[in-house]
Amino acid sequence: MQTRVLGKTGVMVSALGLGAMPLSVPDNRPAEEQAIAVIHHAIACGITFIDTADAYCLDDTETGHNERLIGKALRQLPASRREKVFVATKGGLIRPQRRWDRDGSPGHLRAACDASLQALGVDRIDLYQYHRIDPAVPLKESLGCLKELQQQGKIRFLGVSNFGINDLDAACSMVDIVSVQNEYSRRHRLPELVPPGRAPRPEPDTIGTLEYSHKHQLAFLPWSPLNGIGQAKSLGTTDAAVAGVAAARGVSPQQIVLAWLLAQGPQVIPIPGASRQSSISDSVKAVDLNLTAAELQALRAWQK
Repeated sequence: MQTRVLGKTGVMVSALGLGAMPLSVPDNRPAEEQAIAVIHHAIACGITFIDTADAYCLDDTETGHNERLIGKALRQLPASRREKVFVATKGGLIRPQRRWDRDGSPGHLRAACDASLQALGVDRIDLYQYHRIDPAVPLKESLGCLKELQQQGKIRFLGVSNFGINDLDAACSMVDIVSVQNEYSRRHRLPELVPPGRAPRPEPDTIGTLEYSHKHQLAFLPWSPLNGIGQAKSLGTTDAAVAGVAAARGVSPQQIVLAWLLAQGPQVIPIPGASRQSSISDSVKAVDLNLTAAELQALRAWQK
């Protein structure tokens, strides 16, 4: 597995990560034994970067479900292999009655960080990301709390998720941010410099954050790079450009999409979600798939 540097940390991680969310959030999620086997398979395929969150669960009666799966899976590995895995988690979202609500209060973030440490079974979290801004809490208070936790040795590096450029500017002026995790895929191109009127402006407006991450030496972690769980196959029928390149190459549309994302910059580390070993086996092949200039030009077309 090729590696990429995680922002300005100097830490090298696999060029493709594992988004562990599908192991915990869907109603048809795999059984624990199967989920752990998926995590082990990802590591065996060379993946050393795993992304999770305390809110990856069915509801708030099982907060930390995904983190506990990862912690248990890692404890089953020899120490020499376990130490090579870099785990990123997040805090700031809660799941009352299966909703995605926000809580960026210092009190919640402190408790959430401690709970994540326990769920993962570690003394320090590799990368802790503020999951989504809580408009009811000043950003300075939320990030200030995370900075204190970092100074206490509970967090190694800090990152943010679902942040626009203005929010990133504010965050970088308060704390040392090393990564930003925003939605980015063939259908969701806002992180690029989107011309006015070419795409909707959902909250948060993440337009231009891809270039921003490169300029400021931040790792860019695209979430939902394949537009959601189980949609890799549909990309081949709805995205003509991807389908054409995939057919010519004799590979899956999923590989083409991930290779295209990797080609968007050395700071880009996609984290496709997976709940099956076969999905991971296919995805990791994208790392060695170097798209030609002609193929990249064909893939510049917008997918609606």
